[in-house]
Amino acid sequence: MSVWTARAPGRLDVMGGIADYSGSLVLQWPIRESTRVAVEFRATQSLRVVSRDRDRHERVVDVPLSLVNAARPPYAEIRAWFAADATRHWAAYVAGVFAVLAGDHDVTFARGALVTVHSDIPEGKGVSSSAALEVATMAALLAALDDEHLTNLTNPKNLTNPKNLKNLKNPRTLAQACQRAENLVVGAPCGVMDQMAAACGKAGHLMALLCQPAELRPPLRLPDGLAVFGLDSGIRHAVTGSDYTAVRIGAFMGYRILADLAGLPVRPGERAGHVVVDDPRWGGYLANVGTHAFHQYEGRIAQALDGGEFLRRYGGTTDLVTTVDPDRRYAVRTPTAHPVYEHERVTEWSNLLQPNQPDQPVRDSRLGELMFASHASYSACGLGSEGTDLLVDLAREAGAATGIYGAKITGGGSGGTVAILARADAVGRVRQIAAEYAERTRREPYLFEGTSDGASLLTSGAMHGSPEAEGTRHS
Repeated sequence: MSVWTARAPGRLDVMGGIADYSGSLVLQWPIRESTRVAVEFRATQSLRVVSRDRDRHERVVDVPLSLVNAARPPYAEIRAWFAADATRHWAAYVAGVFAVLAGDHDVTFARGALVTVHSDIPEGKGVSSSAALEVATMAALLAALDDEHLTNLTNPKNLTNPKNLKNLKNPRTLAQACQRAENLVVGAPCGVMDQMAAACGKAGHLMALLCQPAELRPPLRLPDGLAVFGLDSGIRHAVTGSDYTAVRIGAFMGYRILADLAGLPVRPGERAGHVVVDDPRWGGYLANVGTHAFHQYEGRIAQALDGGEFLRRYGGTTDLVTTVDPDRRYAVRTPTAHPVYEHERVTEWSNLLQPNQPDQPVRDSRLGELMFASHASYSACGLGSEGTDLLVDLAREAGAATGIYGAKITGGGSGGTVAILARADAVGRVRQIAAEYAERTRREPYLFEGTSDGASLLTSGAMHGSPEAEGTRHS
């Protein structure tokens, strides 16, 4: 029997967050917790996806192989199949990887597979359990398809075309393919930072990524004496949530209005509600606008707009992942401002970790101030939550004197986890914050502590036992 097993970690979003889809620099910390995926091809015509969580709860979904092989942009049929039943929607993250290989890379799967998932990343905590699942699945699947003895798993001619699969061995390209799986099959309008962190993270370092669309910068080693921790608020986060989606749409509406104010040429796009902007000035990214230029236009951007009015006046946005609802009213000015200011905050944060920067107390205090400012900007966009706000307030109250420098909500917001920058020896104070939070809310926060490397292959090819057993050994 041949089984391929790969792992990928979750991440804490230290700075950048939702500004990724607007081209910001983002800084991501790969956590110790990870997802392991085992792939075994079998003589069936379905994908059986089996998941076991930290508590050994099991979920099983069977996906028709014909549905995967038929996947083509815009992937409407397979997305609708998963959306039709909430109990199987979680398996879309796995099947989406197969579908993208079929739809984007012309791979036709001749046999089904058993895909076994073991994860110790808590779901719905804003630490990118979904991206870890996608990246681990893609890494295991590419290893299987690369095995010269198993070309009968697919249409063999597709495995010999470097354009189709060999490029995906590059972690950056692999991450982008996984992002497409989440956007087009899962239906979540995420940026690429989560998949990049899962694929490219380096233990003890912040992954620095300029999301234009996915330009890796040298990883930033966290200075000696500093550490990143995470505390889960107990409030479930989902990137598919309407708040996140509405904020993203509002930001792209704002960019379209800015293009009009700046006199940039605009033409209809490939579908209704989509436009193309010829933008040599900002390269199509809000993050490049800069605060000086934004101040010139800010007062002429509406605080909020009805979707129908926006479509009549501006034709649509440049975002192919989301759709403006004509019957919904969107906040526009604040979601547009967030990535402009966030990019500058993240850039300053990154520069503070370079040599010849201020003395350690000044540096660490400023790093914390920038995190608190980022959190406040999330809240202004409507992406805060009672629990995450309380955790950030408790971190602020603890203060630098106790080794707690800064905190902010992670990822897509609206619940989930708070990232905390602290002295490495201040874990006891972080636990005190967790205990106080639990006493006030009756929610026991999970503590994220430690770090690990990005995606890696654990086993490849023939082995004894079962994929279930393999997954257990690595859990």
